[in-house]
Amino acid sequence: MPQSKSNRDSQQVAAVQMNSGSSVAGNLRTVDRLLADARAEGCSVAVLPENFAFIGEHDRDKLAVAEEPGRGPVQAFLADAACRHGLWVLAGSLPLRSPESARCYGACYAYDASGRVAACYRKIHLFDVDLPDRPESYRESASMAPGDDPVTVDTPIGRLGLTICYDIRFPELYRRLVDEGATAFSVAAAFTQVTGVAHWHILLRARAIENLAYVIAAAQQGGHPNGRLTYGHSMIVDPWGRILAEKSDGEGLAIATVEPAMPGALRSGFPALAHRRF
Repeated sequence: MPQSKSNRDSQQVAAVQMNSGSSVAGNLRTVDRLLADARAEGCSVAVLPENFAFIGEHDRDKLAVAEEPGRGPVQAFLADAACRHGLWVLAGSLPLRSPESARCYGACYAYDASGRVAACYRKIHLFDVDLPDRPESYRESASMAPGDDPVTVDTPIGRLGLTICYDIRFPELYRRLVDEGATAFSVAAAFTQVTGVAHWHILLRARAIENLAYVIAAAQQGGHPNGRLTYGHSMIVDPWGRILAEKSDGEGLAIATVEPAMPGALRSGFPALAHRRF
């Protein structure tokens, strides 16, 4: 596997895996414990899964706990936790109020190690699908509004592109993030068991390989109050497509060392991105 020229700026990163339920307070206690574990392992960046703070019995239940941008108990907790643990926290997704009373955004806030909001991404692609050959249908657009703008943020591991779950199936979004300077991507997910078995590893490794970028993917795992079974397998993939760490099941962390110089070194010697014709 190609190596970067230097690892002097290596950073430990964590993908946090959870089994979130309908108790916001209980979920946040789990987040706090896992962030403490990540910091104890020397991590400087932690990525939380989609819906880390709340998964209710019905999709519309999230509207009752949706917060205004910039204020609310979940956002206050995240700012405090990032500061207390001295971690950059990429906060998976939380329900954020939109201009439509019947729909909220799925929003990923990025907090720096002082607890300051560095960026906010609103999930662009909504999971409106019928799973083939199974009695499973999902209509996120019934209770969620889509965001419009790709978002990158400068972090200790380089410029990071923020993405959420179903976004992983849209490679054009990741190319847009690369064009904005991204050398790593966060993927906050609650992938279904069925689609996870079929596609999770392939999609994550493809996004890493085709963009010569790190992928830090944090997932939900197990059964939830809404009956959904999620796949887990939180992982960290390097720019050459190698899985550096993986948490198959249960709550916990996937932790790996990231070398911020590696994507640039690879892109210089293996300039596939520069060879694009369209």
